[in-house]
Amino acid sequence: MTRHVRTLALIVVLGVTLANLPAGAQSPSLRGFPNDAVAAQRQREAQFRTFPDAARLKEYMEAMAGESHVAGQPSSKKVADWALAKFKSFGLDARIEEFEAMMPWPLETSVELVAPERYTLKIKEPVLPEDPDSGDQTPLYNAYSGDGDVTGEVVYVNYGMPADFERLKQLGVSVKGRIVLARYGAGWRGIKPKVAYENGAIGCLIYSDPRDDGFFAGDVYPAGPYRPEFGAQRGSVMDMPIHPGDPITPGWGSEAGGRKNRREDSQTILKIPVLPIAYGDALPILRQLKGPVAPQEWRGALPVTYHVGPGPAQLHMKLAFEWKNRPLHNVMVTIPGTTRADEWVIFGNHHDAWVSGADDPISGASSLMETARGLGELLRTGWRPQRTIKIALWDGEEWGLLGSTEWAEKNRVELRQKAAVYINTDSTGKGWLNAGGSHGLQQFLNEVAKEVNDPRTGRPVFEEARRRAILGEPEANRTAADADPSFRLAPLGSGSDFTPFLQHLTLSALNVSFGGESPGGVYHSAYDTVKWYQTYSDTDYTYGRTLSQITGTLILRLADAPVLPFQFTDTADTLMRYVGELEKLAESKKDSKVDMKPVRAAVEKLRDAGRAFEKAYGSLGRANTASLLGRRELQALNQLLITSERKLGNTEGLPRREWFKHQIYAPGFYTGYGVKTMPQIREGLEEGRYTEAQGGVRTVSAAVNALATQVDQAAQALQQVVK
Repeated sequence: MTRHVRTLALIVVLGVTLANLPAGAQSPSLRGFPNDAVAAQRQREAQFRTFPDAARLKEYMEAMAGESHVAGQPSSKKVADWALAKFKSFGLDARIEEFEAMMPWPLETSVELVAPERYTLKIKEPVLPEDPDSGDQTPLYNAYSGDGDVTGEVVYVNYGMPADFERLKQLGVSVKGRIVLARYGAGWRGIKPKVAYENGAIGCLIYSDPRDDGFFAGDVYPAGPYRPEFGAQRGSVMDMPIHPGDPITPGWGSEAGGRKNRREDSQTILKIPVLPIAYGDALPILRQLKGPVAPQEWRGALPVTYHVGPGPAQLHMKLAFEWKNRPLHNVMVTIPGTTRADEWVIFGNHHDAWVSGADDPISGASSLMETARGLGELLRTGWRPQRTIKIALWDGEEWGLLGSTEWAEKNRVELRQKAAVYINTDSTGKGWLNAGGSHGLQQFLNEVAKEVNDPRTGRPVFEEARRRAILGEPEANRTAADADPSFRLAPLGSGSDFTPFLQHLTLSALNVSFGGESPGGVYHSAYDTVKWYQTYSDTDYTYGRTLSQITGTLILRLADAPVLPFQFTDTADTLMRYVGELEKLAESKKDSKVDMKPVRAAVEKLRDAGRAFEKAYGSLGRANTASLLGRRELQALNQLLITSERKLGNTEGLPRREWFKHQIYAPGFYTGYGVKTMPQIREGLEEGRYTEAQGGVRTVSAAVNALATQVDQAAQALQQVVK
């Protein structure tokens, strides 16, 4: 087909596509674009949304999740090489960037119940005849566990969170010199052994209770989607609330031959042995525990009376690892920009898995690849982006965000100058749109969510996303949330590759996925296979296709908007909600004198600046695109917008963890993945460190004031651009 014929065919397709856009999608305005550029932009986006193909997503998943591929092993490099070749076949400029990181591999993992009755734990997931891929396994272990050969009485600690250890103290039970048995849930796995060690424990086992994701929730795999008796959850226990990435190169990119700290000096490698086990292996231990009966909310679904101990159950744990630097292979795509090549839009998902990883991460990685293919198709029509687009398949995410963190640390100076937005995806399923990130991008995300249809209902994905977000609010907040016409972005904690970009480099970021109707019973197990995904999750890949449509639309709009589509009144409104929460928290602490007035005043200033920016923005629609693009002031305006999120960080970072620079969003020190907003103030109040909290008031108010000043400058620059 000649280029002329292809263009005529696309015009026909576009006519059909635009006619079937969701109601309201053909609004004359589009954030970031003068009105005279809106129709062409919408046509290009509609054209892109015809490209993603569910059959191709199936092809990608079967190729990448066809065998286990743990980072640092040859099988992970095999996946990276496959993806590299695929990107090149799309007509894209792609290459592999290699890093290395300290990545321990298990040499011995044994646990034996030695008293009162003996039982050797299996620590092995059985192969299911119905799913042969379940036989291609990696060992059951927790990355960055300590080595150890320990024997001790067992104490059951429920979810192993700080409140659980406080409850044990109230029951008169100590874990000092003992091995704790914790169940997965209520917080990130790495917090459990961390708090256990702080309380004197010498070892930690973490099991998946069937109440949480096994037979109590539904039929177990293969009869249903939930975790079977001897299914277990691998995962990293690196102390990521201190910092993610290579544990011996904190703050700089880890490359072969480069500077390294000693392993013994790492702040993020645990000091005690930790191992994941199945509930089939936990049951014999729980049966032999005595001591106080566990509180009602601590009781799982196993057929036993849950006691906390200590003992008489006694365990012998022996774990030994090969501590070695191993390679990481990030697959990087660059689509050069034209007029604004030094402004970058970055999109990433990881490719490494603990076993086959069909759901985590290949569902998201497949969607990313189909987004990349769609962009390649647009390039073939002659389109070129105004801004540079970078697409990444990261390695080593499962270990502790290794590949993304090392790349971000290595390229920190250039990223802080050029990166406009980082978009992240990870595992994705069926259900509704989930989105979190920088609140200056909330309206932008809302616009896109109104223009892409849910494959099941035919309605904009915005509608169900907003409804579910309101239901997810605490009951006391739902009335106010319902009055807000927006789909509110969730604040981001950690747990995926947005972390180094948002919280270390303080770049604007988004994280998007579909979920809510995909059960999570095989997470990080040998049963996270293609067969499981095609039977119980996004079975026909239509939601993966929809995710590609969303991420592609986000990228296209960011890449080509003359004015980046930031908006700051949403940021101010969100920060004011946090201020209200913290004022109530401070009032609830009788001995607290923390005064939030400086933060409230700073947020009011930001709200005024945001309104001034919106007033100036009102003239953008009437501007002439050709004359707008020719104005020198436009580059200065976009630079102010690109660096706006940077104002919410500082060089000192947070107390106890200086790697985390963002003063508004951070993973909790004792939650791991879960976010703490205005973390220095919030955690200071929660933990009774009131001097630290008041210091946070000064830091946060300074950051918000700096952002308000920059937004004022952006409003003035915008006035100059559109006059």
